Amino acid sequence: MKLTIASRSERSQFILDLTGSPEDVTVETVQNEITKRYSRLYPARQRLTTEKGVLERGKTLADYGIMDGDTVLFKDLGSQISWRTVFLIEYGGPLVIHPLVYLLPSLFYGQNFEHSWMQTVTFWMVMLHFLKREYETIFVHRFSHGTMPFRNVFKNSAHYHLLSGINLAYWVYGPWNAAGTKLAERSDLLIYGCIVLYAFAELSNYHTHVTLRNLRPPGTRVRKIPRGYGFDLVSCPNYLFETLSWLAICILTLSWSAHLFFFVAVGQMYIWAVKKHKMYRKEFSDYPRGRKAMIPLIA
Repeated sequence: MKLTIASRSERSQFILDLTGSPEDVTVETVQNEITKRYSRLYPARQRLTTEKGVLERGKTLADYGIMDGDTVLFKDLGSQISWRTVFLIEYGGPLVIHPLVYLLPSLFYGQNFEHSWMQTVTFWMVMLHFLKREYETIFVHRFSHGTMPFRNVFKNSAHYHLLSGINLAYWVYGPWNAAGTKLAERSDLLIYGCIVLYAFAELSNYHTHVTLRNLRPPGTRVRKIPRGYGFDLVSCPNYLFETLSWLAICILTLSWSAHLFFFVAVGQMYIWAVKKHKMYRKEFSDYPRGRKAMIPLIA
């Protein structure tokens, strides 16, 4: 069969000669044939669409009603980078920035001083959080999308490197919060309470990530309704528990920098949660109606 590949942006097109019928030819076959013609256009860079939407790997042309002689629109998505690599870069920023600021105060503040208990506890909370995220990226997460445009890595990393990295580290670990200062005074009850809330939230967040991982067999894009711990209340308990984790840090530090990151991060997670919640309800007719997106009983 013949298939016309048309590029809307470049106003050019070419014809592929494909072996088989629309019932036999898969989207992967079309992508591989395009790569053979233009080696730089590897499959992850390609987006193929018709009026019915984006063509998904694993399906045939017949699934989209594409017949011999039809036209498919093509877009070059640009150089790609794996989502796993993106996450490693994002979370790696704070893991470098926080130790530098915490361990080398003379470099950033022009003086050495003894850190307060509040600063030390906060340091380990942040480090353990991002070490956990790196571990999950390597050993837990299964990604529905393999890659993203390389240019986006800078925008994505800025959120973590600037807000939860430089912004949080500089203002929390400064001499104004050092041992013996009034700003650093915290009751034992407050500190231990924050540690308990943080530990509960981090462990619960990890549990939900494992639950999501177990829903998708390796190498597939299978989607199922998540159930169990946390999921009986909201569609995205992982975001709910991460919110509680950063809330513990906000309460502990009482720093405007922590609150700034908190509101930006929670706002973004809420947007993601609402989008995923709507997707679940659209995709699954039996999706539990009582669930909210991210905040139990509210939203």
